[in-house]
Amino acid sequence: MSAVERRQSGPFRIGDKVQLTGPKGRMNTVTLEPGKVFHTHRGMVDHDTLVGLPDGSVVTSTTGDEYLALRPLLNDFVMSMPRGAAIIYPKDAAQILALGDIFPGATVVEAGVGSGALSLWLLRGIGPGGTLKSFERREEFAQVARGNVTSFLGAEPENWSVTVGDLVEELPTAVEPASVDRVVLDMLAPWECLDVCAAALTPGGVLLCYIATVTQLSRVAEAIRSTGMFTDPSSSETMVRGWHVEGLAVRPDHRMVAHTGFLLTARRLAPGTILPSLKRRASKSDFSDADVEAWTPGSLGDRVASDKRVRKAARAAQTDAAHAVAAASATDDRSPSVEDN
Repeated sequence: MSAVERRQSGPFRIGDKVQLTGPKGRMNTVTLEPGKVFHTHRGMVDHDTLVGLPDGSVVTSTTGDEYLALRPLLNDFVMSMPRGAAIIYPKDAAQILALGDIFPGATVVEAGVGSGALSLWLLRGIGPGGTLKSFERREEFAQVARGNVTSFLGAEPENWSVTVGDLVEELPTAVEPASVDRVVLDMLAPWECLDVCAAALTPGGVLLCYIATVTQLSRVAEAIRSTGMFTDPSSSETMVRGWHVEGLAVRPDHRMVAHTGFLLTARRLAPGTILPSLKRRASKSDFSDADVEAWTPGSLGDRVASDKRVRKAARAAQTDAAHAVAAASATDDRSPSVEDN
């Protein structure tokens, strides 16, 4: 088996993740294990009482409070999983899958891996027949990502690899030239990796950069143009506003997830191709070397997660992964009659 596919439907079994929503709407996610108990100040729920129930059931705690039991969606999991680095929000991940045209069977390169949120979306997009090669400079972040992916899927997928190191140094030895369909970069200085990405991408392949700030967006766009190896880059951002709908009380939510980052895409030209010049109106597009130097990550004041926080997230992710693997193994040891109830 080249990939791990998490069970999405059917009665709850040992090893499944279950999202319990309490009377006040608070959600807790547990991995079902034999004999375990979910503890809360509003009573306890035995894991064994959930086994065999259909998705969307209601269970009662020892104090009489009712809990709605559902399998967590990937959206729910990535918003609550342990984090070493900031995650890519689902609204941006959805656009990455669309704008990057992530398709089943694709060979995709991802850098950096962060906490593994985007890795999970990419793995779902490429399916069992695809290959995802992730690169991360920090070992601690790689540990968090491996733990989160394993925790959600129940095992680490065989069609996914995580390489710790600099993309510029590692990518040429990890893939054959012109063999990669898509490259997704989530890093401070994506302009430093353009040459190796161009060499790895197949003609027509998509380069997608997730960028946090306006200055980074400007710099990477100009760097892509200067290579002469890509189409003219296209950039956008995604904003999602929820709505409160209850009877005749219909209004926008008081809070919304607004700017999280920019998405920039460009496609690899065939070797030797010269992109036709576009007729543009005169604009203030000139910049100097001094301007470029002012756009370095250090000058931007980027926030970096502390080592203590990353180590804590890594421990939490690895613990969740171990529980998921152990619970999944326990499923194989249980009799079919128990699982089929």
